[in-house]
Amino acid sequence: MINKTLNNLIDPLYDKNIAIISNFSQINYKNLNDSIEKGSELLSFLKMNSGDTVSIALDNNIEFIISFLSITNATGIAAPLNPAYTKEEFKFFMEDSKSKILITSEDKTEAINAANELNILIIFASFEENKFSLSMDNVTLTKIRNYETPSEKNIALFLHTSGTTSRPKGVPLTHRNLIQSLENISKHYSLTSNDKSLIVMPLFHVHGLIGAALSTLYTGGTIIIQKKFSASTFWSEALNNNATWYSAVPTIHQILLSRADKDNAPHSLFRFIRSCSAALAPVVFDSLEKRFGAPVLEAYGMTEAAHQMSSNPLPPKIRKSGTVGLATGVEIEIMNTEGKNEILKHGQIGEIVIKGENVTLGYNNKSANTESFVNGWFKTGDQGIIDKDNYLSLTGRIKELINRGGEKISPLEVDAILLKHPDVLEAVSFGVPDEKYGESVQAAVVINGNTNEDSIKKHCLESLADFKVPDIIHISKSLPRTATGKLQRRIIAKKFGNT
Repeated sequence: MINKTLNNLIDPLYDKNIAIISNFSQINYKNLNDSIEKGSELLSFLKMNSGDTVSIALDNNIEFIISFLSITNATGIAAPLNPAYTKEEFKFFMEDSKSKILITSEDKTEAINAANELNILIIFASFEENKFSLSMDNVTLTKIRNYETPSEKNIALFLHTSGTTSRPKGVPLTHRNLIQSLENISKHYSLTSNDKSLIVMPLFHVHGLIGAALSTLYTGGTIIIQKKFSASTFWSEALNNNATWYSAVPTIHQILLSRADKDNAPHSLFRFIRSCSAALAPVVFDSLEKRFGAPVLEAYGMTEAAHQMSSNPLPPKIRKSGTVGLATGVEIEIMNTEGKNEILKHGQIGEIVIKGENVTLGYNNKSANTESFVNGWFKTGDQGIIDKDNYLSLTGRIKELINRGGEKISPLEVDAILLKHPDVLEAVSFGVPDEKYGESVQAAVVINGNTNEDSIKKHCLESLADFKVPDIIHISKSLPRTATGKLQRRIIAKKFGNT
């Protein structure tokens, strides 16, 4: 049996296939494998020892993929970081992960300055004329050394949670965690060497890295990497390269929908469209399928599970709009939130808990582990319900539920109704402190058309009980997003919420 390590990610069977297309460059699997091997040997000569953490601050490109796999190939721990961080953010994440080396590009001055202040070795990665190289102090590295290969138990990836309710926690993921996740994803979507995935999500996040990029490479397909999502070039890249699928957050899907006719978007191209990392409103689901002529598969993932936990299936199996589908290679149950830690029957609402080989063994924070792991189950912090057909629905983050006078309101339910208004493009509801009710409901929306707060409230009253209708609706030209394009409720509440 082949060990579940990233060293076995690439099958020699696909040597002649194109692995990556990016920035007018491309590389086949044979050259990709050779480049990874070379990168591992160079890093080994630089005394990257087993278990050393290497931070990566690179844009979405071929260099990122080769650097990541060069690190993990030689028992190092890859710690991808958002290249747009400030110096202080870089310093926090590099220190927290105990990074020994930074792999970056010369234009990432904030990362470079942070690494210099922390006395971290800085290496520059480049891919020019179809050749990968690493350099230091303006000198291309050439000296190599044999390296140790990893075991399934070695940590391969170190990421941080998004810090929804507290400071980000470090999440170590082993080779076994990652390979199991890739197996789950590729099997669920029937990925083959004929698939071509257009990568629009950041590679420093599990959605882009595991959910779209490595899962495609794992099955011998081709990844087409956009430096960052660009609606103006999305369709030309998809059409020119015959993309068969893409995965994105709802925000990106909505942008593509809003410009579809203007951009002459095709009515049929993809084998499927995947949505993950935030709730997809049923109205957006329906519009995507109708306009782009492909099944939309909403999935549920998180860093601690090396990304995917559940997803709606491909046809001819049933896709249920408003759900995140069926468990994909993991056990999913609903647990009582009253402190009893009992597994509830299907049809009852509670906290979603998971168990599986893709789930992290624990944070780098002991107290967080005590709170998050119970009787072998990992507590996701999400509230949900499993129906009679085993489809999972999310009803919100437990800490984001709005408690209005004892009535628990799911902000996802309110969001979905707001988005059904014909002139509302984006919507996020949230709770704010209220002297009378404890919390009241408010929302922030982006509109497209001639509407107002009263019209939107009237629309909500048609589908929501009075107490769920937002007391105040903030109309804005835009809503703040995270680096991965998500609309994070706590950030929006902080900006718009009237306390």
